[in-house]
Formats: sequence, C-alpha cells, structure tokens
Amino acid sequence: MTNAPQHFAPIQRLLHWLMAICIIAMLFIGVGMVSSVAQKYLPLILIHKTLGVALLVLVLVRLALRLHFGAPPLPADLPPAMKLGARLSHLLLYGFMIVMPLLGLGMLWAAAYPVVLYGGIRIPALLPQSDHAHTLFWNAHVYLGFAFFALVLLHLAAALFHALIRRDGVFATISPLPQRQRMKPTE
Repeated sequence: MTNAPQHFAPIQRLLHWLMAICIIAMLFIGVGMVSSVAQKYLPLILIHKTLGVALLVLVLVRLALRLHFGAPPLPADLPPAMKLGARLSHLLLYGFMIVMPLLGLGMLWAAAYPVVLYGGIRIPALLPQSDHAHTLFWNAHVYLGFAFFALVLLHLAAALFHALIRRDGVFATISPLPQRQRMKPTE
C-alpha cells in the first residue's frame, strides 16, 4: 500500500492552472515585446517583468507544495518510455519556470536597467553591468523561451493524449474541474 495521493491537492491544481495561463501569456507578451517598437513596448516590459518575478515566486511555492503533498502515481500500465518522458518533461518544465525569470533578471541587471515592477517595487541589481553578459543572457532568454514554448505544447499534447485517447485518469489528477464519480454498472 502506498501513501501517494490519487489527485493533486486543490492548491496544487489551482497553482498549476493559474501558472499555465500566466506562462502562455508571458510567451506571447515576450514575442510582442521583441517585435514592437510602438508605445505598447514599455507597458509590455512592465507586465513581463512583474509577471516573470511573480511566476518565479509561485514556482518555488509550487515546488514546496509538491514536496509536501507529493504527486499521484502514473498508471501502472503506462509504458516505461512514457513514464520516463513524463518525469523528464516535468523536470524540464520546472527548470524552465525557474531559469527563465532568472535569465530575464540577469539580462536587465547586466544591462544596468532598473528592475521596477508594478507598484514601484524595485529589485536591486545583483550583477554588475556587462555588455557581454547582457548579450549572453538575452540570447539564452530568447532561445530558451522558444524551447520552453515547444515544451509547453508537448505538455499540452500529452495532457490531451491522456484525457482523450488513453483515458487513464492522468488528466483527472490535475483537472481544474470537479471530478464526477463514475457510475458502476449494476449487477
């Protein structure tokens, strides 16, 4: 017998879906920022920085909750390669959720740009000004952003595969919708 939960805790599910919406928004805001020099650029930067720092805090909370509550086991009949893919993709997702905001902050600090969030909250620079470091952080942030987007699409495809094709209960463990009890056939 195992103590593993059958579903993620409600707070885990809430954070998952809230962060999913914010991450998708961040990816599109990021693309909008780099493709615009219009007046929308500065408000997009402010939103992107603020949301990025908020997501960094939320992913750390989420990791703490994952350690506290655990995660439901994958189905026993899931092929080993799929189990490995699920574990690796989740590690990569968490890695991206931590690394991307840190790269963004590093990029701003290395360029000597002030990091000012909504409400006038300032984050002091933790790195010295360096054009070389700024370029490295900027390139990493942009290219890893595309990789992150691809991984998010892969995660979405896997979720749909579990929900619509396998119907193995994996999606139900994180679904934001209340779970209906399946009716057992009468004998």
